Amino acid sequence: MKKEDKSLLIESLASTLKEYPHFYLVDVTGLNSETTSNLRRECFKNDVKLQVVKNTLFEKALEKVEGDFSALTSCMKGNTGVMFCNTANVPAKLIKKFGKSNNGMPALKGAYAEESIYVGADQLDALCAIKSKFELIAEVISTLEGPINSVLSQLDGGTTIHGLLDAIEEKKG
Repeated sequence: MKKEDKSLLIESLASTLKEYPHFYLVDVTGLNSETTSNLRRECFKNDVKLQVVKNTLFEKALEKVEGDFSALTSCMKGNTGVMFCNTANVPAKLIKKFGKSNNGMPALKGAYAEESIYVGADQLDALCAIKSKFELIAEVISTLEGPINSVLSQLDGGTTIHGLLDAIEEKKG
């Protein structure tokens, strides 16, 4: 590969790293073409971008991006695929699900998710447990909805505001 081609590829990887807030490094060594195609389809369905990279070029792309990714350099051996995503736990769930039917492949090497670095396949369960921004917002809304729904149901049931306030005062006192 020519030096110009390498620098273009490094720039392309660096711009992709800036575009997506999370990425996973996976081992794609044991995957045949059919399995790889199936994995790519699953990634596409889940809004995950899968790209097989040369380790040295990816390391150089990481150097061009803000942040310290030195802990991930130990993961970059053998055939490496990078899964880029906007939701931190989606690739972890995809790797876990896909690995069950494909002898544990692709295997997690490392990940950068929610501004933290995870190294090793044993981190897969922790990555699956990460809640997305939308899941956290939904939890907060449901927590806030509970008391409001209680008040509204009391008012719908014919309880007057005065009676409701008296009941709240009795609970406190």
